[in-house]
Amino acid sequence: MDCFAHEYFHIIMWLFGLLSFLKLEADKPLERVALSHEATIRCCYHWNKKPHVTWIINIQNTNGTTMPSIVNQSKDVIEEKDGVKCHLLFFKSVRLNDTGLYQCKLNHDTLHIFTHGTFLQVYKPLQKTLNLSESVKNSIITAEGVLLLMCVLIPGTMLLCKSKRLNELERKKGQEEENIYEGLNLDDCNSAYHQIQRSNQQGPYQDVATCGEDIQLEKP
Repeated sequence: MDCFAHEYFHIIMWLFGLLSFLKLEADKPLERVALSHEATIRCCYHWNKKPHVTWIINIQNTNGTTMPSIVNQSKDVIEEKDGVKCHLLFFKSVRLNDTGLYQCKLNHDTLHIFTHGTFLQVYKPLQKTLNLSESVKNSIITAEGVLLLMCVLIPGTMLLCKSKRLNELERKKGQEEENIYEGLNLDDCNSAYHQIQRSNQQGPYQDVATCGEDIQLEKP
């Protein structure tokens, strides 16, 4: 048991020594590319060893599971700068079935390390239903501007005309009231008013002394 534990400890230390010099660089999480366009996926790492690199694609099945498979590396390109190695996977014309998660598998002796990976999403662009020229587009934009201007001016003009008619009616009403009062003579109104006042003060019966001398009272 002691010998087995000792060997196991040496293996752990050997793996730890290998991994201590390994640094995985950040991968681009998502790469969206239109159908039939070019695409490039890269995985970068810093390691003093020279591992064998294999590209792996993880395709999601309809039941939710993923199925890894090896990618054809005929287009794999290696770049190195400041001790950082990058493997580039180039697609000249992507297809819909190229969609999936791409990872680099680093193999060194019995050690297998996977990079973070980049998900390649291939989409089909929407096709134009109308192929309009620039002159037609400009004409449509001009027509829309004219319609918008009419929608703004017509209601405003109607409100102004309505407000103007109301002002004219109020002005005519005020002029008619002034004409009614202009036909009245204030002196005649004052004299008529004084006559009404005197008649109210005298009452319905006249004084006997003012009735004349021809009226005689009957004797009892």
